Amino acid sequence: MIEAELKARVHDPEYVMGQLERMTEGRVEVYQDTYYDDQSGSIAARDQELRVRTIHGPTSTRSVLTYKCSRVDSESGSKPEHETRVENPEAVHAMLRGLGYVPAIAFQKQCRNYEFTTRGRSMLATLVQVPEVEGTFLEVETMVPEEKELSSALDDVRSVMSELGIDGDDFTTELYTDAVVARRQRGSLT
Repeated sequence: MIEAELKARVHDPEYVMGQLERMTEGRVEVYQDTYYDDQSGSIAARDQELRVRTIHGPTSTRSVLTYKCSRVDSESGSKPEHETRVENPEAVHAMLRGLGYVPAIAFQKQCRNYEFTTRGRSMLATLVQVPEVEGTFLEVETMVPEEKELSSALDDVRSVMSELGIDGDDFTTELYTDAVVARRQRGSLT
């Protein structure tokens, strides 16, 4: 499956949240993400990701292991994604370390998720704040089975974002991992 996703900086989070709340009720969750790489950094160098995510919700906690392939669309940053639920995240962390992978970076994302169907697609819109990164972001995604469907799916995602008040200048492909690394490097220089 390919995650057709666009991300944008949000200038008026209250407005966007209000628009989303009119569509469906939001779900507040905190993501604890740990990204792994090998000692040489070859996973990141190939534009791939290996992540263990633990999601803390108001009534439950769940974990997933995710592998994202290299980008298939440079404008959006969309990547093929393989994900599975993990019953014992500590065991998965131990397995990855045992296989020679090392935690490259770990950080938290504070999310408000909205799941809905529009234009014949299941979509997930997420308002995101990363405590170490300034601002609020909006991610809107849908999954497609083949790359030939990606362009159409991204058009639908772009339309949803436009309806939420996001314009073309707000889009970004900057990765949270890169933004957190840059923030930590600035912090260590002071």
